[in-house]
Amino acid sequence: MAVLLTKNSKVIVQGITGTGGSFHAKRMKAYGTQIVAGTSPGKGGQEVEGIPVRDTVEECAREFGADFSVIFLPAKFAAEAALEAIYAGIKTVVIVPEHIPIFDMMEVRKAAIAGGTVVIGGNTAGIITPGQANVGIIPDVAFKPGRIGTVSRSGSLTYYVADTLTRTGFGETTCVGLGGDPVLGSTFDEILMLFDKDPDTKAVVMVGEIGGVYEERAARMLNKMSKPVICMIGGLFAPPGKRMGHAGAIVEGNIGTAQSKLEALTKAGAHHAKTFMDIPEILQRLNV
Repeated sequence: MAVLLTKNSKVIVQGITGTGGSFHAKRMKAYGTQIVAGTSPGKGGQEVEGIPVRDTVEECAREFGADFSVIFLPAKFAAEAALEAIYAGIKTVVIVPEHIPIFDMMEVRKAAIAGGTVVIGGNTAGIITPGQANVGIIPDVAFKPGRIGTVSRSGSLTYYVADTLTRTGFGETTCVGLGGDPVLGSTFDEILMLFDKDPDTKAVVMVGEIGGVYEERAARMLNKMSKPVICMIGGLFAPPGKRMGHAGAIVEGNIGTAQSKLEALTKAGAHHAKTFMDIPEILQRLNV
């Protein structure tokens, strides 16, 4: 099986007529993802790569049964697009652009919780369920169907972890890019719980980074999981006060350090992988 995204997901691309939207719509469709429609206000009735365009998400949901959306729009328009999708009843929304204003994402998360929608991002590479569907900007070359779920704040580290799992024969059920912005639509603990309920996922690799408290939140949930969790934390040697790649990856004082996150996670039972090749060794040791 998978979490969040399957071959049966009916995906729309918000911003499909833009450069990024049209390019990735073609790429996602070629992978086998069901891209049923796209939106671009004022351009309804057109087509992009054979994909019908409508003015609103509500039209896509009603006409094509869409239940999944990916947003390729400038950051200042992303929250409005996400809210439109949530109010139209879309069940999963992936926000690709980065630097979404903090208050905007707080509004999106509040609406998502009220509407029962899962929001991934902002600043996410997306979600891929190997062999079934790929939504976002994830290059599919490193991914292969298997039995390990992954969730990461970093898109690049998502690829490296998947490549390691693929080359060592474990493969992946679903890989979720949580996102690198300061305020995210979903948290580690929420995604971990989804993997814990998936019968085909036998273990989860969680990749965090400096900044924020999402990893510490996950630590509080680990004792509720029935499956092993392997953790990696990026930024062990990052200097305080310097942003490392993502808007949310910044340490202020003693808050959000890699060391504090590792301590919380390992104390809660996670298995620490110092390098990528530690991951298959730990999985073999756990007989996964």
